Amino acid sequence: MGASYGQFCPVAKAMELLDERWTLLVVRELVMGSRHFNELRRGVPRMSPTLLSKRLHTLVRAGVAERRVEDGEVLYALTAAGQELRPVVEALGAWGTRWMGELGDEDLDPKLLLWDMHRSVDHGAVPKSEAVVHFVFPDVRGTGREWWLVISDGSVDVCDDDPGKPLAATLTSSLRVLVDVWRGERSWADAVRSGALAVDGPTSTRRALPTWFTLSVFANVPRPRPDSQEETSLVPSLAHASAPNTTT
Repeated sequence: MGASYGQFCPVAKAMELLDERWTLLVVRELVMGSRHFNELRRGVPRMSPTLLSKRLHTLVRAGVAERRVEDGEVLYALTAAGQELRPVVEALGAWGTRWMGELGDEDLDPKLLLWDMHRSVDHGAVPKSEAVVHFVFPDVRGTGREWWLVISDGSVDVCDDDPGKPLAATLTSSLRVLVDVWRGERSWADAVRSGALAVDGPTSTRRALPTWFTLSVFANVPRPRPDSQEETSLVPSLAHASAPNTTT
C-alpha cells in the first residue's frame, strides 16, 4: 500500500492502494484478461519484472487479486473486489480518450499496440484455420520495426521474429498512423486512401483485413468538439454533497 493520506474519505483510502505508479495499469491488464505473469508483462512492457511482482503482491495482499496454481502454472485473477474496478478502468479510459489530447511520440509503443490488437481478433472473420499478418513500421528503429500476428484455431501469438510461415498480408504504416486507426482517431479507409497505410496481399484479403480486428474498446468514445466551451461537472453528486448546509 502507498503512503496514507490521513483522511477518512473513501476516495483517499482507495487511492492509497491504486495511485502507486503502474498499479492501476496492472489492474487494467487483469480486467482485459491477462492471467500469466508473462502476459501481464507484455501489457505493461516498460514496467520492470521486479516492480510488476511487487505490485501483484500488493494487490493480492489487499484482496483485489488472487494468486493460484493450476496445472503447475501460477495464475492471477481479480477477486470480487477487483472486478468492481472494471467500470472504474473503463471510465478512466473513456475520460482519457475524450480529454487527454494528442499523444506524444514517447507514448507510442509497438509492443503494446500489437499486444492490444492480438486480444481483439475476430476469429469468425478470419477465413483460414491459420493466417499470419506481418506488420512493418518503417519509422521504428531496431527490433520493434517488424511484428507478426499468427492467428490459428482461436488463438493469436504475437511474434517479433519471423515465424517462417506463409503470409496472409503485410501491413505497412508509421506507428502513429496505426495507433490512430486503432484508437478510432482516423478510419482504416481514410489511412489507406491517403497512402499512410498500405496492405500487400490478395485483393480479397486486403478488403477483408479491417474486419479481422475489432478496434480498441475506447475507439467509439465520443470526442468533444474542438470549439466546444461546454463545462460539465464530472462528479455532480459529490459537488452537491460538499456544499455546506445553511438551512436553519
